[in-house]
Amino acid sequence: MDLRDLTYFETIAEIGHLGRAAEKLNRSQPALSKSIQRLEESLGTRLFQRDGRRIKLTDVGELLLARGKQLRLSISETEREVRDFASGLVGNIRLGCAASMADHLLPQLVGALLERAPELTLSLSIAQDDVLKDSLLAGRLDATICPLIVDDPRFVSYPVVQDEAVVVASEDHPVFDHPVQLKDLCAYRWVLAPPTVTARRWIDNAFLSRQLPAPVAQIETNAISLLPRLIERTRLLSFVARETLEHGQGMARLREVPLAETTMSRTVAVLVRTEGYLPPAAAAMIELLRQEGEALLKG
Repeated sequence: MDLRDLTYFETIAEIGHLGRAAEKLNRSQPALSKSIQRLEESLGTRLFQRDGRRIKLTDVGELLLARGKQLRLSISETEREVRDFASGLVGNIRLGCAASMADHLLPQLVGALLERAPELTLSLSIAQDDVLKDSLLAGRLDATICPLIVDDPRFVSYPVVQDEAVVVASEDHPVFDHPVQLKDLCAYRWVLAPPTVTARRWIDNAFLSRQLPAPVAQIETNAISLLPRLIERTRLLSFVARETLEHGQGMARLREVPLAETTMSRTVAVLVRTEGYLPPAAAAMIELLRQEGEALLKG
């Protein structure tokens, strides 16, 4: 099986049209047809079937698509591992960090890493934890810093530090005019992360589990830097890490809405893929986080 044929096969499968795949790959349709023919002859079975003007995968084709992506990822990681070994590993780390933790953890972490390895290079990706997990699984990241994941065999999680997330509002919000109960928060709308994010699912469930409607998100965003101004100038509530509230830029005019039911205790962890290649530099970073995560967080 030729790896180039496998790459062409993946593109054709994802587009579902031989002509458009040929345009994307800058190859002729006959060349792609021969490529698929070689694969089918080597496997002894059909990989595509007609579906009107389009083509779609057979069951065997679906299996090859899944396995082919795994194979290409394995080859890519093997090449990287060999390069790391041959170069003596000055090191590069492709690190993802949840947006809620980036501002108050990454500067201290990067400083500590560069103090230990001045030639180290880092590729940093800041996003919500759902996006980071997808990138980690796809092999685009070596590790991610995000809430702990349990009972998922695809990941290995190393706990780093404990933190909390709390409900916040502008300092002059009417929610502070009287003693507040959980049901009172249902009267207001919110700025929240998308529903696929761990913290959003938790705050939704805090209401639903007590037979109350989930918070109504008038604004959904993953931009933590926007939150202070959005909340300060509106009657919207939000849900943020306590570290962000206490030390984040522009948070001075925001206050915590103190309710035990909406205070989320969580474990911040560094995640890696169970079957993925872990560069030595990334392994050293994980050890640093496990040993000094609390000190790094407090800066």
